[in-house]
Amino acid sequence: MASNALSQEEENYVRMALLLTGISPRAVRVLFDKEFPPASLSFTVNDKNAKKKLNDLRGRRVINQAQWDLLFPCSGITDSKTFDVTLMIVLLRNLTTLPLVPPINGYDQLPVTTETTPASDIARIKHYRNLLAHLPDGKVDGKLFTTAWNDISNAVLRLGGITMKQECDKLKTIPLDMSSQETLRNLHQANIDIETIKQSFDLIQNEQTEIKKILKH
Repeated sequence: MASNALSQEEENYVRMALLLTGISPRAVRVLFDKEFPPASLSFTVNDKNAKKKLNDLRGRRVINQAQWDLLFPCSGITDSKTFDVTLMIVLLRNLTTLPLVPPINGYDQLPVTTETTPASDIARIKHYRNLLAHLPDGKVDGKLFTTAWNDISNAVLRLGGITMKQECDKLKTIPLDMSSQETLRNLHQANIDIETIKQSFDLIQNEQTEIKKILKH
């Protein structure tokens, strides 16, 4: 199916998804690997104090089981190339010795355009990833696309350098291939599946809470 089978808003969605799942994580990883050199990453996360802190984050559900398995694989060594943006941000915020100046409004809000620190840039990327994941119809209008693309690609430039920024510029205009429709469908379905899992997990948690209340009586 040709790319013109997608509406402009659907194309915008696919391009943003490719930017946020392909280029942006590599830019964040440049910063991550400076603070956590790949050769010593496994030793870092297995340090007694670090593992205690990671266990606490796991207990508070900041780190999920899938991310825990990446941190402590059954075979092989810990490899940051397997980490998603969320996990890298968690480690940068909690284990780093680098004094990352947090964004003015914290990591869970979109930083203002004048904030260009590394911490602000990773918060910016995180914001748009979350926003895209919660769009109900798999469409991004032109105004949001333009604003988001500029925010994200400039963050990529500061974190990852000019070559990655050039990749962003190319991705913005390159014709989408025939797999674009399938990409859109898979991304949209993945978001639906994730939301369903979250709802099921919340339901289980609520049921467990009610059972504990009953048992106390």
